[in-house]
Amino acid sequence: MGIVIVGAGAAGVQSAVALRERGYTGRVTLVGAEPHRPYDRPPLSKAVLRGRGRPQDVVFDVDFAGLDIEVEAGVTALGLRPGDRRLVTSGGELAYESLVIATGADAVRLPGSEAAYVLRTLDDARRLREVLDARRDVVVIGAGWIGAEFTTAAREAGCRVTVVEAGGAPLAGALPGAVSAPMAEWYARAGAELRTGVGVAEVRADGVALSDGSRVRADAVVVGVGARPATGWLAESGIALGARGEVLADAFLRASAPGVYAVGDCVSFPSARYGRRLTVHHWDNASQGARTVAAHIVGAGEAAPYDPVPYFWSEQFGHFVQYAGQHSAADTVVRRGVPDGADGWSVCWLREDRVTAVLTVDRPRDLAQGRRLVTAGTLVDPASVADAGVALKAAVRTAAGARS
Repeated sequence: MGIVIVGAGAAGVQSAVALRERGYTGRVTLVGAEPHRPYDRPPLSKAVLRGRGRPQDVVFDVDFAGLDIEVEAGVTALGLRPGDRRLVTSGGELAYESLVIATGADAVRLPGSEAAYVLRTLDDARRLREVLDARRDVVVIGAGWIGAEFTTAAREAGCRVTVVEAGGAPLAGALPGAVSAPMAEWYARAGAELRTGVGVAEVRADGVALSDGSRVRADAVVVGVGARPATGWLAESGIALGARGEVLADAFLRASAPGVYAVGDCVSFPSARYGRRLTVHHWDNASQGARTVAAHIVGAGEAAPYDPVPYFWSEQFGHFVQYAGQHSAADTVVRRGVPDGADGWSVCWLREDRVTAVLTVDRPRDLAQGRRLVTAGTLVDPASVADAGVALKAAVRTAAGARS
């Protein structure tokens, strides 16, 4: 029967490749709902929209035939019968020995926004590229990561852009307002209008009506307000799902049915490092999780519990933004550098003098060193962390309590 992987994005492809790298010689079938060859998603907003690459350049550089991985494109998962170990698809039923759920997430759509654009797939990127090529007036709903990256591309293409954000600052759902507030200036400098603290009451054919009674006219509306796990097809399967539809997996990314695993955007897992379940919608999580799943399938004794330090990056308005770790509202915020400084700036979150997360803007060295501190749980000197002239690796406290 072999192993069936549902989802041909990064998590699914990396799972298939990792199984072969681990020495698995049985049948591996990769099922993807989209008709395209398996492709990578980050370049859609970071390169394709900005004219830095062709859509065909995003396909994975994987020799599926050489690895003896069967790819079934354009096949949609419709249901699962774990007791029979059978996957129900639009192309028929597939029996499996082990099943890997890697169906990712779908873009959230607002009520009444069916005609609006989202950015999640290659076809989405192609449609949005046409909007940019036509230099249309655009309203972007949401100043999150996708909203910022699309706005960057739209302004570079010469479009007039208005961004509407219900929160008080960009990235309101991901970062404290005091941390992300300097990023609001990036929109102004790029020539985009950013309206914060106002919601969308209605999406219309000619723009949007806002909660404050005003209207913004536009030729196109782009919705970038997040994503939800694409697990609706599991509704009658008995697989345990969380409140947002995520597969509730254990520390080895095993789902609640024998022989079923989940990886990537569609799963949550218990993190001993952070003391809570995490759902991480970023490429690095898909890649790392795939290796854990493959290790457990091929040889359970070799697999370690999955407990990564989450990491992601974003290119927006000429800045390279990176984040590693997980912060909480109770953590102490420590700033390094100033937002207008030539050398970039960073923010570290500390809990009991240990770095829990680090955000960097144009300071890749801080990210690399801060990520290692998060991973190791090393004690640091807060005053040294706050000094942008001191390397983060030099902020480590010695046994005597002094900075090393």
